Amino acid sequence: MKTAKAEKTKPEDKKAIKEKKKKYRAKVTGEQLACIRRKEAVRLLWHIFRIMILFGLCFVILYPLLFMISCAFRKQADMNDPTVMWIPRHLTFSVIKETADAMNLKTTLFNTIKLNIGCSLIQVVTTAVTGYGFARFKFKGKNLLFGIVILMILVPPQVILLPQYDQFAALGLINTAWTMYLPAMTANGLRAGLMILIFRQFFKGLPKELEDAAYIDGSGPMRTFVTIMVPNALSSFLTVFLFSVVWYWNDYYVCNSFFSTNQTLALMIKNISSVLKAELFNDASLQVSTRELVVWTQAACLISITPMLVMYACLQKYFTEGIERSGIVG
Repeated sequence: MKTAKAEKTKPEDKKAIKEKKKKYRAKVTGEQLACIRRKEAVRLLWHIFRIMILFGLCFVILYPLLFMISCAFRKQADMNDPTVMWIPRHLTFSVIKETADAMNLKTTLFNTIKLNIGCSLIQVVTTAVTGYGFARFKFKGKNLLFGIVILMILVPPQVILLPQYDQFAALGLINTAWTMYLPAMTANGLRAGLMILIFRQFFKGLPKELEDAAYIDGSGPMRTFVTIMVPNALSSFLTVFLFSVVWYWNDYYVCNSFFSTNQTLALMIKNISSVLKAELFNDASLQVSTRELVVWTQAACLISITPMLVMYACLQKYFTEGIERSGIVG
């Protein structure tokens, strides 16, 4: 009933607004009317400009994905076709199937998920403890150390990669998962500085009275952190965990530096050319056209990003809620 009444009153409201505008324009002078028209024209142009910018950004963001899908579902006979086909002429899953078989997808996907989830869980724990320490405890050099943490966000991983490689090589850890686990254990993994900052700011925004009440009841710092702070920071934990999963999944540089065998999806995509040649033609050195390699590479990339797209589609609500609730507190 309410919706029906609202629908009936809408045309009447529009008519009333139009009549008010007519009466107002009848009272104003020619200069005022020209000024109003200029403002309306500027408002209309700004609206059109925003739509064009939004459309352009959507095209730039979605074009790689559309091109990837178009290449991945082409028929082998259309691989060398230079024309841009948004919708393949002959829709088929043959390229996807061949690429998945060549990548040994089950084993590779299992290794990637195991490495990804393990590093993410470890890094969430270590960065949360570090962020809590910066938020609640006072010690000498606290501001200096936190400044170094912020600097970690700005310093690219390539800067510390060579020293890390030398250390891992001396310990015989190259081509093992420890090259990813150890930095995560020391809160020095991918984007660890940003995660420490998120946790520090979130814990800093929680009421101090929560901890004071726990200390009065006889809880120590660690017990207070586990029983009081962690339950109140679940949204931040989920946000940081999702960020970490995405970053480790999309990491190609670090994996390619420490692993030389095809253990992860990143390495498979890097070596997709030789892998497919060896699988399909039994000759890794065979010369294949560039367009065929592009199609196979796009199919491999589509296979790689599909789990992340599914994860985001399922956890989008928690993703956005976590970001909103993990605001930066001064």
